[in-house]
Amino acid sequence: MAGGAFTSTGGETHYEAKITFTVIISCIMAATGGLMFGYDIGISGGVTSMPSFLQKFFPEVYKSTQEHGIESNYCKYDNQYLQMFTSSLYLAALVATMFASSVTRKLGRKQTMLTAGLFFIIGTVLNAVGNTLIVLIVGRIILGCGVGFANQAVPVFLSEIAPTRIRGALNIMFQLNITIGILIANLVNYFTAKIEGGYGWRISIALSGVPAAMLTIGALAVYDTPNSLIERGQEAKGLAVLKKIRGVDNVDAEFEDILKACKVAKQVKNPFRNLLKRHNRPPLIIAICMQVFQQFTGINAIMFYAPVLFNTLGFKSDAALYSAVITGAVNVLSTLVSVYFVDKLGRRMLLLEACVQMFVSQMIIAVVLGLKVQDYSQDLSKGFAMLVVIMVCTFVASFAWSWGPLGWLIPSETFPLEARSAGQSVTVFVNMLFTFIIAQAFLSMMCHMKYGIFLFFSAWVLVMGLFTIFLIPETKNIPIEDMNEKVWGQHWFWKSYMDD
Repeated sequence: MAGGAFTSTGGETHYEAKITFTVIISCIMAATGGLMFGYDIGISGGVTSMPSFLQKFFPEVYKSTQEHGIESNYCKYDNQYLQMFTSSLYLAALVATMFASSVTRKLGRKQTMLTAGLFFIIGTVLNAVGNTLIVLIVGRIILGCGVGFANQAVPVFLSEIAPTRIRGALNIMFQLNITIGILIANLVNYFTAKIEGGYGWRISIALSGVPAAMLTIGALAVYDTPNSLIERGQEAKGLAVLKKIRGVDNVDAEFEDILKACKVAKQVKNPFRNLLKRHNRPPLIIAICMQVFQQFTGINAIMFYAPVLFNTLGFKSDAALYSAVITGAVNVLSTLVSVYFVDKLGRRMLLLEACVQMFVSQMIIAVVLGLKVQDYSQDLSKGFAMLVVIMVCTFVASFAWSWGPLGWLIPSETFPLEARSAGQSVTVFVNMLFTFIIAQAFLSMMCHMKYGIFLFFSAWVLVMGLFTIFLIPETKNIPIEDMNEKVWGQHWFWKSYMDD
């Protein structure tokens, strides 16, 4: 195989590469950025349902949760400051990601991940020792900076370092770690809520220092990607790292493709303005739409506030946290399904199947709540409560093997090198913007729309399905530097954008 690559009859290019120990360890260490992100998503919902936390920082919410008949079931947690505690992180993340793009491009993916780890550690300390709401929110803002930097660097790092044939599976390790982080947080909340003395929430928050330290140590240990090294003028080191991570000496074809991509990238003076060029619009539009759709499935509303949501439906505190643990476990197992199938069935198949499953489950949840949960009614019957939990798990499962991981994978693998850092920055910015909007608005939306909130999200799922059918191309087994030619250039609609 002279040149180090061959083309299959299906038009797919394959570079010579082994699945090396170095690549696997590098991907595991980098993906701990997702572990931190997931832990924070899970911990915030559990902590904000703990009476001791509410009594200290949100006494009005605590009062409404303790007195039956004072507030509508749907409105017990409708408090802007409580929502700000959760959403402030994502507001900070969307600002931080704009700076992270420059750091990723100029200093490399490794340095950006290290910076994210340091932000996580500082934010965790402030949140764990904070005694005022202001200190908590400042800590959340610093954590948000870490999220912005990690979400900017990690998906790009994983896409660039992974061999083409398993790029999807390795990239999904980021999302898998997010789901593992959520599950661990739910388990931690379940046990710390039982601690007497009212300080269990501090332990929950302090333990986020563990994934923060793992990311920091991991960032120190891994190689930067060959793409990043070559883009920054370190060609000899980039070639050496490429041979190391591929496990073969014959990497000429892949190295030449990276060199060509870097040559184009160096001609770009303004990466964000470059994104608006006609040939970059297809991946930009897909990236933006996938982030909007990802949030308007309602997934983060459910994962942020799972214990709060189950409390609203009449579950007792322990039962609410336990139900959140169940949904967290389903989230992890279903993401593993995606790891196995994404490079076999392809991206589009998983996205379309999930749209059907999410739509049906949300409609059933809406019907049950509409019929059985009135403003001032007491607990759901056991049968209907179990049905709601099962449907929430069905919804979470479908998201976890589709729009969750693929919402990060597809944007990270479809931008050309000269637009990759800026494109990922826009991807993270839009994701954090709409995550912030949902986190800040969900409890108020639930108060005003009641069960209709699930009808609202299910309508968006219909739109997502149509968008996937007509506009999202298949990227399975396509080398990352060949996307313009072999994906966008052959799509019935997007190919007209490739002629400049």
